[in-house]
Amino acid sequence: MIRTPLRPLARILSARAKGENPDAIMRENLRLRHEQIRDSARTRAEGRLLVLGVMFFAAFAVVGVRMGTLAASEPSEPRAAASGTAIVAQRADITDRNGNILATNLATHSLYAQPPIMVDPTRAAHELAAIFPDLDEARLVKDFTGKRKFLWIRKKISPEQMQQVHDIGDPGLMFGPREMRLYPNGHLAAHVLGGAGFGREGVQSAEVIGVAGVEKTFDGWLRDPAQGGAPLRLSLDLTVQAAVERVLAGGMKLMNAKGAAAVLMQVDTGEVVAMVSLPDFDPNDRPTPLTRGDASDSPLFNRAVQGVYELGSTFKTFALAQALDLGLANPATMIDTQGPLKWGKYRIHDFHDYGRQLSVTDVLVKSSNIGTARIAMQIGAERQRAFLTSLGLLEPTPLELLEAAGGKPLIPSNWSEISTMTISYGHGLSASPMHLAAAYATIANGGYRVRPTLMAGGGQRGERVVSAETSRAMRSMLRQVVSRGTASFGDVPGYAVGGKTGTADKPKPTGGYYDDKVIATFASVFPTDDPEYVLVVTLDEPEDITGPEPRRTAGWTAVPVAAEIIRRAAPLLGLRPEIEQSAGFGVTLTSN
Repeated sequence: MIRTPLRPLARILSARAKGENPDAIMRENLRLRHEQIRDSARTRAEGRLLVLGVMFFAAFAVVGVRMGTLAASEPSEPRAAASGTAIVAQRADITDRNGNILATNLATHSLYAQPPIMVDPTRAAHELAAIFPDLDEARLVKDFTGKRKFLWIRKKISPEQMQQVHDIGDPGLMFGPREMRLYPNGHLAAHVLGGAGFGREGVQSAEVIGVAGVEKTFDGWLRDPAQGGAPLRLSLDLTVQAAVERVLAGGMKLMNAKGAAAVLMQVDTGEVVAMVSLPDFDPNDRPTPLTRGDASDSPLFNRAVQGVYELGSTFKTFALAQALDLGLANPATMIDTQGPLKWGKYRIHDFHDYGRQLSVTDVLVKSSNIGTARIAMQIGAERQRAFLTSLGLLEPTPLELLEAAGGKPLIPSNWSEISTMTISYGHGLSASPMHLAAAYATIANGGYRVRPTLMAGGGQRGERVVSAETSRAMRSMLRQVVSRGTASFGDVPGYAVGGKTGTADKPKPTGGYYDDKVIATFASVFPTDDPEYVLVVTLDEPEDITGPEPRRTAGWTAVPVAAEIIRRAAPLLGLRPEIEQSAGFGVTLTSN
């Protein structure tokens, strides 16, 4: 900075030459310098005041905005700082194939107590016992007045209960936010969904984890934030599932059965449209598992995938399909059915005497054990076992259920010739209704292997098991079983139902078989001319008592129930009935 001198020499000399006082020049320059310094100081002060004012305004604005945000937000309990991993409670929804909600989340609250800050523990215990009758008032008083500093009272409470506790007014009773799993349809599809419970729990949240069914199988997927909250879409159809459950429950009651199962599956993809096991349960209030006794007595037991049974004459379809595919017979080939068929000490009988011979078609239509056993002898044990393996009947189903892995078929340790004969008509090998549905879908869809799935759009055709010609012939034979054979009650006008009955004596836990208890099964395909669905219905210990004597065979028990399911479900599935016109009826076009 260049400063102007107070006594510039040039001006001093000029002033002296003119007779002026040089000191006046110095005083004037000094005055101008002081004014310049004063103006600079004022400018700096004004700038500082402006900056300070802006800072004060911003600070008060932030405080005002925060106060407005707090005033507009919902009140909540203060969150205490805690170390450890945060609990992620959010869980994706589960829907059916059409987007209808099967499982979702519900925001609720938990109730806990901090006894050290309670005002009147005795009164609080008395009021809580009135709100929650299952609580022990004396125990609450002991806990509230003891040394405990924290006490869970309820992990989940309803809004009404929350308000009642709030009205007690004790500051030691506190609420924490909690998310719970809700199944809005109650019992519907209970065994598919399974249920959920709490894992890690904190005051402010709890970890919701799957405990059974698809909730357990897809637990990681449902809890994964990377999925962006996208729902898990199942192959079930909610309306069809409801219709199947209602009809099956009514049929189980009418037939005095101990339990029942039904599987409705698409023949091409293996997608399960409905799966029912009765008795069932409400996944919102999942019962505790049985610790002793018969596991099938528990409503948690999934008869459709966990229950492995001797499925009786439904297996004759596989023996005949293999014989046709191997070229050992055709539908018109005559088979010796004269009995009894002897093998060592064993005797194989038919339910009725069918004479000396039956065609292969009539062996299936009339359900001849002797005829099927003779065909199985031609096939042989090794080829029979390989064929049943290709149908998926000798291994657990790959269904996306934790329980499916436990439904392992029971096969003979020594696959002898007598085993080959008995297995051909459904004795000596136990499988689940889900196994049976997948195998029938394979036979009906043109011969391609079907693997059942609960995922919408997740099913695909597998390798070829039988030829298209064999599949077509078997569909025709199954249709005749319904139109003129053992499943005549299964005929549903307009839908060309085909299928096979199976009645197997129920084994005793101690060995041998009951004389008056059976497993009745009907495996059906519809419509047989262009199959789209397979339906398997199984009744445990059914008994039709409408006649003079109890009737337990599948033709009298499982078949009528299956027919009613098809009658109800087919329109819901979008299948239009084919109505045959009577003779002479119609419209004739004529020209003028």
